[in-house]
Amino acid sequence: MGKFRFGVQARGPMEAVGWRELARRAEGLGYDILSVPDHFDRGPAPMVALAFAAEATTTLRLGTLVLANDFRHPAAVAKEAATLDVLSGGRFELGIGAGWQTTDYERTGIPLDRPGLRIERLGEAVFIIKGLLDGKTVTFSGQHYTIDGLTGLPEPVRPGGPPLFVAGGSERVLRLAARMADIVGVNPNMAAGIIDERVGPSATAEAAAAKIDWIREEAGDRFGDLELHSRVHVASVTDDGRDLASALAPAMGLDTDQALASPHSIIGTVDEMAHKLVRQREELGISYIGLSADSMEEMAPVVARLAGT
Repeated sequence: MGKFRFGVQARGPMEAVGWRELARRAEGLGYDILSVPDHFDRGPAPMVALAFAAEATTTLRLGTLVLANDFRHPAAVAKEAATLDVLSGGRFELGIGAGWQTTDYERTGIPLDRPGLRIERLGEAVFIIKGLLDGKTVTFSGQHYTIDGLTGLPEPVRPGGPPLFVAGGSERVLRLAARMADIVGVNPNMAAGIIDERVGPSATAEAAAAKIDWIREEAGDRFGDLELHSRVHVASVTDDGRDLASALAPAMGLDTDQALASPHSIIGTVDEMAHKLVRQREELGISYIGLSADSMEEMAPVVARLAGT
């Protein structure tokens, strides 16, 4: 089992002083990594925001959670990832996925292709990115991208490049991640293009276990080297965890017991939360926990208890 680490995902504040303060606070509270999502909404552009966070901190890692592959060419992603890795002293982690949020595509006019096509394109992109971040001269001709003798520069700090994080909720994405990634994000299936009650059936503990079976099967001998991640969408310290879960469960498309057991929620006392995460790691192997910046302070006692153990 991997040691626990905790990440904070943030979409603001959208001013430099506040952003730097958030990064320093996350570092001071013992969070391992600050990540930024990739959407055309009020949040910042991921790579720019992470560069500011790198300048403001010394040990905090920096990650994209996750870049939507359709928004950028893989050669540009590799170039920016290597640059940020070098300038941060090797603290960058590159997260990438197939894209999912319908409004991103509708508002920009970027074509929203069927899931299978987006995942196929993601696989080609990951192959190219990994080659460039490994410092290779890449020549590639696929269905979606063509690279002709491009060498990946600058050279990242770590041989082979920064850790690669691939996240998704479908079997095809998770099998791709199992073959090619260092970190696998075990997400609900968000094929609907929005997070609502339709996500519920794929957000249960049983659904997560099935996904991890796909990952284990596809990864084979390298499964033990993978780090498994779960994004927690509901985190609340309370003495009445069951009552709160009962109130929130319908919006998540779950019943109370399912909401309490889901790897995408942590509800209860600090002791109950810590117990759940330890048990979940034993049963599912999930050791990397992603939280919202809104719950950063509230979850700090859990982080202090478990991080690095």
